[in-house]
Amino acid sequence: MSDRTLRIATRRSPLALWQAEHVAARLRALYPGQAIVLVPIKTQGDRILDVPLAKIGGKGLFIKELEQALLEGQADLAVHSMKDVPAELPAGLCLSTLLESADPRDALLSRQSGGWSGLPHGARIGTSSLRRQCQLRFLRPDLRFDFLRGNVGTRLQKLDDGAFDAIVLAAAGLDRLGLAARISERLSPSISLPAVGQGVIGIECRSDDDTLHALLAPLDHATSRHRVTAERALNGRLNGGCQVPIAAHAVVAGDQLVLDALVGGLEEQVLLRERIEGSVSEAAALGRALAEILLARGADRLLRAWTSHAP
Repeated sequence: MSDRTLRIATRRSPLALWQAEHVAARLRALYPGQAIVLVPIKTQGDRILDVPLAKIGGKGLFIKELEQALLEGQADLAVHSMKDVPAELPAGLCLSTLLESADPRDALLSRQSGGWSGLPHGARIGTSSLRRQCQLRFLRPDLRFDFLRGNVGTRLQKLDDGAFDAIVLAAAGLDRLGLAARISERLSPSISLPAVGQGVIGIECRSDDDTLHALLAPLDHATSRHRVTAERALNGRLNGGCQVPIAAHAVVAGDQLVLDALVGGLEEQVLLRERIEGSVSEAAALGRALAEILLARGADRLLRAWTSHAP
């Protein structure tokens, strides 16, 4: 236990607050009597809700202010959904801890019965994720996709109000908020390969805070770290961000890791998908190697097209 009060920087959304409270509870269970406070921060990504992320700088806008609070000493650790964390971190910060992953899959929430196969022809789908749009459009070119942002409650309300036939969200967030009953179908990775780090809660802190690193160490989950290391290595090599549709998901079984990844193209029937497997001890190398395979197949051309297409 530390004598100092641990200050946890977090976004203000209900899901972000749940995740921060979850980390606080885990720490209090490990260190009874440890003083912990939350430092809620409204990020630029939370303030600008009427514009797709690709137009305003990507998912890093959800954590920039939290990282600034760490660097300026206003907080000691920040809790993130790993799918929101860019491949590169600011100098002086590190991902100290990765908690055990929740369900990494995407979830379909539909007004009709029958889940994915029950979506009517021309159904209107709410999602602003290029990753999701590319994959679902590849399988169902008839689907229409429309802009959808905001917290989970806002998105569910738009579905209930009839603005969409269905929406797609991360299953982990719905599970954490007690909303699993709203899920029509948890989409197989063969339908929608998850985002890098999806389902994993990460803790970021200052690189030189050795005392805090030691306190957090028991929360680190080896399997999740192997998985996220491989996925983020691939994303880093591809220079991926919110402006381009990249998906990656690793599965760990014993000392083996299987990594699937894809890059989507502007055209609805262009989707590059590859797989690699090897030892968990080589997780980062496997991620980079799979990125090279995708690049050799033309992923660089697809990514450049998205970058030049973005406003």
